[in-house]
Amino acid sequence: MTRFRRTATAAAALAFTAAATAVLGFAGPASAHVTVNPKEAAQGGYARVAFRVPNESDTASTTKIEVTLPENAPVGSVSTMPVPGWTVATEKRKVDPPIEVHGSQLAEAISKITWTATGDAAVKPGQFQEFPVSMGPLPKVDSMVFKVLQTYSDGNISRWIDPPAPGAEEPENPAPVLTLTAAAAPADSAAPSAAVVSSPDDDDDDEGNGLAVGLGVAGLVAGLAGLVLGGLAFSRTRREPVARS
Repeated sequence: MTRFRRTATAAAALAFTAAATAVLGFAGPASAHVTVNPKEAAQGGYARVAFRVPNESDTASTTKIEVTLPENAPVGSVSTMPVPGWTVATEKRKVDPPIEVHGSQLAEAISKITWTATGDAAVKPGQFQEFPVSMGPLPKVDSMVFKVLQTYSDGNISRWIDPPAPGAEEPENPAPVLTLTAAAAPADSAAPSAAVVSSPDDDDDDEGNGLAVGLGVAGLVAGLAGLVLGGLAFSRTRREPVARS
């Protein structure tokens, strides 16, 4: 009887699972999304980062990537590394106040980077592609959020544009985030040794010390002389005959 009940329970569970799957659809693993690597960089410095783009479609290829830089964290210098089979174009925008880069004031900054595949270079199903970028000096903010549009050969567009929320779960379409850390403080240079400067009081102390040393030497000489004289007198006394009565 017990075995029959267990079998019936298992069959009911399977039937419920099949029904739920038919109604709600199969719950597969979470989709991969566009990320920036590495995920951290130092404020005020230059960083080489790569936007890693996986292809999520089973039938279409990724043909275009559009990366929008954050408006609240403009960067003065942005350069891209050639990606075989892909063309790249950039857009600029006005910034106020200007950005200072190596002593120069820049009134414009890169606002968007677009990579477009040519020929057979599109990212095919089951593949991914990295798009390297060098940028800096990095702003003094906690993070940079990049909004990314991923266009497929069938016309579909994945919009990775949702910023993270503190304390909340990852959004459905998370935007790549570069965390910026405070720059390390420069190592303290060795302090030069302080020169010895004598003061009038030091001179007085030196004179007093010299006088004390001189007196000590004189006393030592006088003591040695007394010992010599005493020894001579003792020897002379032993040589003289003793008077008899």
